[in-house]
Amino acid sequence: MREIVTLQVGGFANFVGSHFWNFQDELLGLAEDPHADDVFKNQNLDMDVLYRAGQTEQGLQTYTPRLVSIDFQGSLGSLISRGTLYDHDSPDPSSVTTWTGGLSTLKSERLKKNIFLQSLDEEQNVYLPGKDKGDPSGGYQDMDIVNCLEDGVKFWTDYSKVHYHPKSLYELTGLWVDALEFDNYGIGREAVSSCLGREDIDDRLRFFVEECDHMQGFQFFVDDSGGFSSIASDVLEHIADDYGRIPVLLYSVRDPGSYANIGRRKQAVFRGLHDAVSFSRLSSFSNLIVPVGLPSLSQSRLSSFLRIDDNKLYHCSAVYAAGLHSISLPFRMGSPSPTCDSRLFSGAVGVNDVVQILSGKSWRNRVAVLELAMPAPSLLGAGTEGRFLRNLQPVTTEVSRDVEDLQAVETMVVHGVTGPGGHPASVSEVEDALHTAYDHSGTMPKFCHLSVAQCPLPIPLPFPSIFSHAVGERGELLSAPAMEGSSSRGSPDVRCVPMVVKLRSSCAVLPYIENRLGYLRRFGTERGAPGSELLRSWGFGRDELDDMAEGLSGMAAELKPLAEMSSSDSD
Repeated sequence: MREIVTLQVGGFANFVGSHFWNFQDELLGLAEDPHADDVFKNQNLDMDVLYRAGQTEQGLQTYTPRLVSIDFQGSLGSLISRGTLYDHDSPDPSSVTTWTGGLSTLKSERLKKNIFLQSLDEEQNVYLPGKDKGDPSGGYQDMDIVNCLEDGVKFWTDYSKVHYHPKSLYELTGLWVDALEFDNYGIGREAVSSCLGREDIDDRLRFFVEECDHMQGFQFFVDDSGGFSSIASDVLEHIADDYGRIPVLLYSVRDPGSYANIGRRKQAVFRGLHDAVSFSRLSSFSNLIVPVGLPSLSQSRLSSFLRIDDNKLYHCSAVYAAGLHSISLPFRMGSPSPTCDSRLFSGAVGVNDVVQILSGKSWRNRVAVLELAMPAPSLLGAGTEGRFLRNLQPVTTEVSRDVEDLQAVETMVVHGVTGPGGHPASVSEVEDALHTAYDHSGTMPKFCHLSVAQCPLPIPLPFPSIFSHAVGERGELLSAPAMEGSSSRGSPDVRCVPMVVKLRSSCAVLPYIENRLGYLRRFGTERGAPGSELLRSWGFGRDELDDMAEGLSGMAAELKPLAEMSSSDSD
């Protein structure tokens, strides 16, 4: 077994994670559905990598994500923190015999479930043993559910179709601060020092780690736009102390709203120092860090086929989750057996393999850029060699575009793409298309690891309506789009989409690192810096800040020769 333990820390990280686990749940369901396409039944994916098998006290078999999620108290909406599978009753206060005084009970009303969650309850009522069987649909139509979610999502649990283990969901207690004020590394550091449940978090993590046979790594989703970055750093530091040999692949995710209101000088200093400290700390405790999140998805190249509302976390998180799902497929690909057709899938790797490919021998070069094409173009017709790479959109901000880095290394995942004959593309067809694409682009990376699968990205019912009318039912790009209306297409219209995703380590990420180094020096460490007092209030001394600056400077220095070499080559 090559298990992965996943951690989700912060609001937007959990929005992304909710979609991520919905994709996994959809794959599990399609694999067992006799009416599903055969491509979903021959996935060659070992879902035990991400999931654990268990059993309730009533003897019911369970299959839940190997996950620890951390968020604000009250962030779970209508879901209770212990989940629904192991639903133990809370103890009755009147049963306590050591207290002889009076008792008063304060109980808040549980939030009402939306019709999507109600439909899941109705479905479970049909299939669980001992339950009265009724209409599994509950009378709800798919479009009713889609419309309900489109304008009604407030919590990441509003669209989650997954059952969670009682040790998975942790709500931070004792934080007397509004979510909008929890916006910097310093306030998160205060929360860590006063967190009453710090040992509880360690206990939950230890529960999932110690039952693993042979862990391949930690997969970390962190909302690094505010105080949760500090909480994540604290967890990562404990992971480094307790499980130092297990690699950590960290995705720092941000929603478009986190880039707002940085025009004023004071706010720019505040935000710049947070970004510098957050990146420095998170990168120092992870083996590979991948910043994910653009100031606007609706203005990116992805908007050619997607209709995204930047103000909706439900929309933005779905796109990023699709990319993270796809890039993680090789971690759970099985090795081809004698009964499997090796033409259908290839390129299984582990977390440590990807870390080694992208970071090489240098401990400093640990930042990668995520690019994705959603939906990916087919390999049909003339000009496909250009579309194959041109449709890729970086979802890492502050990176150089069109930089020619001959020392770049990449890991690429292609799945569900249609081949030249109109059938699912084979491994060799994808390899030929990629070689042709790089020949036409004129820029070949130093090394590219390719993973290929025929299984596309499944689109579960709670997925948002973000596809344009140029996208067909199986994610094909239509030459004659359906009549464009005021609304976009959702899961009832689009069942699956092909994907191309890429992690790239190159000098293109140099501006991202240099900007954070510049923030730290200009606002924090130089003589008369306007943010020096702020950093002291966050608990950072001069020695710590100098160490951060040295680390960021080393990361930049590692990439500068490559950037200068690329510049001279292009001249």
